[in-house]
Amino acid sequence: MTNWHELSSRDVMKALGTSPKGLQEHEAQKRLKHYGKNELVKEEGISKLSILINQFRSILVLILIGATIISFLIGETIDAIAIIIIVILNAVFGFVQEYNAEKTIEALKRLTSPEAVVIRDGREKRIPASLLVPGDIVILDEGNRVPADMRLIEVSELHIDESSLTGESRPVTKTTSPTKTHVIAERKNMAFMGTLVTSGRGRGVVVSTGMSTEMGRIAHMVQERKEEKTPLQKKLDRFGRNLGIIILAVCGLVVALGILKEGILINLPSQQYPQLLIKMFMTGISLAVAAIPEGLPAVVTITLAIGLKKLSSRNALIRRLPVVETLGSTTVICSDKTGTLTKNEMTVTQLWHPDRTLTITGSGYTTTGEFLLSNRKINPARSKPVSLLLRTAVLCNNASLSGDSEITGDPTEAALLVAAAKAGIRKPKLESQFQREKEIPFTSKRKMMTVISKHKSKYIISSKGAAEK
Repeated sequence: MTNWHELSSRDVMKALGTSPKGLQEHEAQKRLKHYGKNELVKEEGISKLSILINQFRSILVLILIGATIISFLIGETIDAIAIIIIVILNAVFGFVQEYNAEKTIEALKRLTSPEAVVIRDGREKRIPASLLVPGDIVILDEGNRVPADMRLIEVSELHIDESSLTGESRPVTKTTSPTKTHVIAERKNMAFMGTLVTSGRGRGVVVSTGMSTEMGRIAHMVQERKEEKTPLQKKLDRFGRNLGIIILAVCGLVVALGILKEGILINLPSQQYPQLLIKMFMTGISLAVAAIPEGLPAVVTITLAIGLKKLSSRNALIRRLPVVETLGSTTVICSDKTGTLTKNEMTVTQLWHPDRTLTITGSGYTTTGEFLLSNRKINPARSKPVSLLLRTAVLCNNASLSGDSEITGDPTEAALLVAAAKAGIRKPKLESQFQREKEIPFTSKRKMMTVISKHKSKYIISSKGAAEK
């Protein structure tokens, strides 16, 4: 595997047989046949029948099925029906959960971009992202999903949100310089499939597509089925095995003692021995059926289903029902990076201007909140400094807010939009009054973003950035 991030832009393009003018169309078609489409391919999944059969592989469930058959044979129809209902309910719960979990790979497919702007034959063109091949030159703009793994060859204040891949909560500032690192989050000259461009522009050469991308490797791991049994499954299997041995031993002992008592101690005639053996055998079977705790699987399944429902209400995806108990057995969770455990949302909680400090309530990107001065609610629209500050934050902003909580763009700029929305200042309405004429983007040197807007016959300059600048 080539470490593309360690090579210079020129070496990468040379290795991939491409140039800043992109591939020729006929060469791209040839590579498409060789590498295949740029898609996350779902491996052949387990069939519905196999999922259903798996629900009956527990030792305890097999014992119950055996008890059902024997109950029918000895005429205990009601007991047999009760046991089989329990077994079926247990299987239905497990089947529904596992079948739904097999579709989790579809969530990864939604992260791929439907279209991409690519340079071919020296011209920019928009094509389906599934037709990208290694060597293609792709143009990235703010708001784009990165369509494939790329080595960046040109950037202009390019920032990419990689939280879906690395857990890093803040957008990463991208560069084109070669770097030597084994950590994906530190490969700042790479752009990875499924991540989101929050600001700036860039160009990159495609180095991996489809299942060869970092997102593709995650998809492959999700589809793997080499799983260990959960603690609960191990305990139930051990319990079922031990229970079966004990029941057989006890029933065998009862049958032996019965034959000994009736046949030897009472000195039963030899012609009555067949009837005695049948009688004691049926007694042993009845005892075995009675000893099996047929209610145990139902109790376990219902308990796990309740736990699953509570976890689902907190947006936790459980692939198999027994995993609920595994999560309950967890005592320590080791994690890295803030974005792994947060919603990757920022919130404006305080607002300062020369006269006073205000507190803003609410959390996340929900536009419900109040402006408080010394714990007393105020109307921000009546304060000219506050209105001016929030208006500037909205005009000098490239994020967008749809509805009450749907955000596109940089999390910091999104937080400013939400704070303004709490004061009744909405970006679409404001931009219809203040038409943007020019933007001077934020740079690491300038540390400030400036937007020039036209309002009636006047020009308004709005800036945000580091206070000392």
